[in-house]
Amino acid sequence: MIAVTEPESRATTPRVEWPISELSTGDGYATMTTCLIPRPIAWVSTLSGAGVDNVAPHSFNTVAGIDPLTVCFVSIGVKDTLTNVRDTGEFVLCIGSEHQSALINDSATALDDATSEFDAAVIPREPSTAVRPPRIAGAPIALECRVSGEHATGDSYMVFGEVLLIAVDERVLAADGRPDPRLVAPVARLGRNQWCRMGDVFTLDRIAADDWHAGRRTEPPGFTG
Repeated sequence: MIAVTEPESRATTPRVEWPISELSTGDGYATMTTCLIPRPIAWVSTLSGAGVDNVAPHSFNTVAGIDPLTVCFVSIGVKDTLTNVRDTGEFVLCIGSEHQSALINDSATALDDATSEFDAAVIPREPSTAVRPPRIAGAPIALECRVSGEHATGDSYMVFGEVLLIAVDERVLAADGRPDPRLVAPVARLGRNQWCRMGDVFTLDRIAADDWHAGRRTEPPGFTG
């Protein structure tokens, strides 16, 4: 770990730098996960080749494409979720709500591949429409996906899934017919064992090029405290 005082023109406070080559894998992971925050939790359900359903949280995930609509999540190592999507080619990416935090955490426990986390953690299921793995009942959002690719980076595997169907609890829809984040009330991972809930929601309209050249700039949100 190297403490560096930056020139006044670049920063007003010193920084601490961690050359990755000097960190262990565990230290690199622990540091990075406290930097890239918050990370939405993908609560992924799958079905094994033997017909055992599985559910596990993955906080390394994002939208990966628009046409076709694609999402992705990362498995660190070969775990049941990765084995299942390789065997069956399907998964459901759910977004859980804050009241399901304990169930999401319980489903992170590594159980043997013959045990369903749905049963062990008493997580309610509901049938999916377009794929075989069940949706997580009570999760306000479910994206039913067909595996469209996989990319390995060292011991980690990014799984891509084409979204075949989006299922949203009508109680979390806003007036425009799409999910309202305040009603979804999702939870996200930080570093260590820290989680967070939805904070304040604010709107910043993107500035059109003509308006930019005319001198318009984004007004600061005016946070206090």
